[in-house]
Amino acid sequence: MEKQNLIIYNTLSRQKELFKPLNPGHVGMYVCGPTVYGDAHLGHARPAITFDLLFRYLKHIGYRVRYVRNITDVGHLEHDADEGEDKIAKKARLEQLEPMEVAQYFTNRFHEAMDALNCLPPSIEPHATGHIIEQQQLVNQIMENGFAYESNGSVYFDVEKYDQAHHYGILSGRSLDNIKDASRELAGVGEKKNQADFALWKKAQPEHIMRWPSKWSDGFPGWHCECTAMGRKYLGNHFDIHGGGMDLIFPHHECEIAQAVASQGDQMVHYWMHNNMITIDGKKMGKSYNNFITLPQFFCGDHPLLEQAYTPMTIRFFILQAHYRSTVDFGNEALQAAEKGLARLMEGWKNLKRFEEGQKVKGQQPVEMKYVDELRTKCYDAMNDDLNSPIVISHLFDACRVINTLVDKKASITAEVAEALRQVFHTFAFDILGLTEETGQSNKAREEAFGQVVDMLLQQRQQAKAEKNWALSDQIRDTLAELGFEVKDTKDGFSWTLNK
Repeated sequence: MEKQNLIIYNTLSRQKELFKPLNPGHVGMYVCGPTVYGDAHLGHARPAITFDLLFRYLKHIGYRVRYVRNITDVGHLEHDADEGEDKIAKKARLEQLEPMEVAQYFTNRFHEAMDALNCLPPSIEPHATGHIIEQQQLVNQIMENGFAYESNGSVYFDVEKYDQAHHYGILSGRSLDNIKDASRELAGVGEKKNQADFALWKKAQPEHIMRWPSKWSDGFPGWHCECTAMGRKYLGNHFDIHGGGMDLIFPHHECEIAQAVASQGDQMVHYWMHNNMITIDGKKMGKSYNNFITLPQFFCGDHPLLEQAYTPMTIRFFILQAHYRSTVDFGNEALQAAEKGLARLMEGWKNLKRFEEGQKVKGQQPVEMKYVDELRTKCYDAMNDDLNSPIVISHLFDACRVINTLVDKKASITAEVAEALRQVFHTFAFDILGLTEETGQSNKAREEAFGQVVDMLLQQRQQAKAEKNWALSDQIRDTLAELGFEVKDTKDGFSWTLNK
């Protein structure tokens, strides 16, 4: 296919840049995955769908992509700080389970939700607990280069010393003085030289279940270490894209940059990409705020804030309707509008699939190949402009308008143009946006309507019998039998089953 010039917004440079991979034809991409101590919520769905869109598009335009997304199953302490209990260990203690039981259960649940949302699995999905040695090696390198220190069996990154040699805050735009001022109120200064310092290795307290031996202490790695260590292991010292939610810019991704520079002398990542937040009443949706709605709750409608259940494709479409760098506020009205918009798009696709070459009628306006070519170009232009999925969707809606003119016989089309239009529609709606034809809730609604129609016919049969109109009664029964329905008369009226 024709070469596409993809432009993406780089958080590091704070501007859009032409994407140029470090290794021509190949892309290395690392995305921060979930901490598996609870069900994924709508806020987790957004980065998953955003970077699935990027993964799909990079592959579509001809790149070989190695997509790495981690599972955090140790080291993520409460409140994202260096004190408190490990989030997974705490859940295990409350549920009286082994921590790895908790991690495995919610990893499985996360995968089920991702499958439902039609997110492609990553090329590699490393677990933090499976890479303790690599994280210890990273800590060693940072210490040997003089940017970390040991304190009571724990190891901390010396942010002030690093800032003197490099610049801490390059990604978030924060200065060290501002970071110090903001962190003075936090507890746990005791072991650190400065509160802004962050843990590379934490000594485990006696009651801490998750621990590994090291030369410093029996303990566990700091939360920020895993992504630097695993990104380097699977993508090398330098790779193209690192992604995640913008809530990770500071401190997590800022610390990742510092760890990379402190250990190897330069940055690992060329492009930093961040999706914006899902909000609820204007506040970030998240477990730490206790204002989240899990994906399983969305799928079954089981939450006080939900007026109904929403299919996984409705959720995906809802997220894709907004540009990944804009905020999206949760609301039932917005989700219901997305549901209707998706149904409209799928109806257009079904009509297009059924459509065959129209008969030319005088006065009809033909749909020409030029329209299809322009549609294709517009969709690529939108995707190349920092993955502008809402603009792609608007162009697909325009295609639905054209399809409706064909259905209404107000326009004509040749078989060749119809096939080209089907290819463009399928490429962008299904291959790139990752939508699928509606299943689940919409099928259930159709089945209910289908059953009501059969009941109505059988009630008419009952009325015909009561009026001794045996011919109509037999006609309804025989017609339903030909269609595969078995009708039984009962003392209360009737019952039916479909045998086909």
